[in-house]
Amino acid sequence: MKRVVLALAVVFLARSLPAQEYKDFGKDRLNSSPRHAEWIDIKSGDRTIKAFVVYPERKDKAPVMIVVQEIFGVTDWLRSLCDELAENGVIAIAPDFLNGQKFEDADGAVKAVSAVTPDQIKTVLDATADYALKIPASNGALIACGFCRGGGWAFDYASSNPKLKAIYSFYGTALDDPEKVAKIPCPVYGFYGENDERVNATIPKAEESMKAAGKKYEPMIYKGAGHGFMRSGEKNNPNFREADGKARDEAWARWKTLLKQL
Repeated sequence: MKRVVLALAVVFLARSLPAQEYKDFGKDRLNSSPRHAEWIDIKSGDRTIKAFVVYPERKDKAPVMIVVQEIFGVTDWLRSLCDELAENGVIAIAPDFLNGQKFEDADGAVKAVSAVTPDQIKTVLDATADYALKIPASNGALIACGFCRGGGWAFDYASSNPKLKAIYSFYGTALDDPEKVAKIPCPVYGFYGENDERVNATIPKAEESMKAAGKKYEPMIYKGAGHGFMRSGEKNNPNFREADGKARDEAWARWKTLLKQL
């Protein structure tokens, strides 16, 4: 039943946004970046998981951030965000849940994401986490972020990996299962748009559950921003939105401060 509800929520989200917002972008940043980036293969049993990794330019070891995709796949935008994270000092690794598929239409994205099971999500994230902690340039600090659907996946994953040091959930549904919340080992920081009540309606119960379990959850709602503001707030996005741009700048300022605390 929960999967049905989640699938319907994804459908509603995708169809509530203008189609032009799905247009991919980000190659300019990737092509001009001085940082090393590569596609890698992660073995998990009989499965091979593709992942995109970007390394920061620094003389010491770095935290590793698992970057959990939106419904549209490991897009050029998501890869450019990995580069932006690396620019800010972390190793960013984005596993591909959709086996190379990328989408610019809602129907295709919804169909593909809805077919990914909770077991598959955990398998991919566990394998990525294991790989991340073995990267020679890693300092052993494992963190994760996610966007949209991936924001919810990242929040949920915190309950099943005791090695995580922090979660950054961007406009994803908040976890409110008390049994899962009790297992979360790290702070969870939420980034939400004001004009996104579908997602924001899940925050109060999560706050209640996290507080009851003695866990740290710090949601922040950015005034005037809509769902997906980290993408639509980028100035090189052809469908840039001014309010989302302001929210993105504010979110990044907060995120950079949090990353320096690792």
